[in-house]
Amino acid sequence: MAAKTSSKSGEAPASHVAAEPALLSGGNPQIAKGYGDAPVRAYIAAMPGWKSDVGRRLDALVTSTVPNVYKAVKWNSPLYGIEGDGWFLGVHCFTNYIKLAFFRGTSLNPVPPGTSKTPQTRYFHIHEGDELDETQLADWVKQASQLPGERM
Repeated sequence: MAAKTSSKSGEAPASHVAAEPALLSGGNPQIAKGYGDAPVRAYIAAMPGWKSDVGRRLDALVTSTVPNVYKAVKWNSPLYGIEGDGWFLGVHCFTNYIKLAFFRGTSLNPVPPGTSKTPQTRYFHIHEGDELDETQLADWVKQASQLPGERM
């Protein structure tokens, strides 16, 4: 069924036009909660500036490293996990960097450098222009995917 058009402009009424996702404080895209690849792709597409390219690289790295990865967007952040076993990685945009949250990061070798108020969580920050060590990131992702996930 075709969308109704306005007689004045020939465009779909505002109620039928998809709005760009809002950016929350720090430039984090506001994406509705959802499970699967589509909401994660929507989040990545809405990441501002250089972050979208890095988001695509990270998503491809996680997907190739963990072929059975389960994806979702919850709390305006993409999550990666093993279905039925919880989440091992979260991604979040901030003004000047992308934060990767390894929920069992203290069990990784080497331990990611960023500390957290949550005892087992460790962060890795990616800033514009950083040279990504994809070998190290893939190793952390593989290790993390083999640990019990975080239930959220």
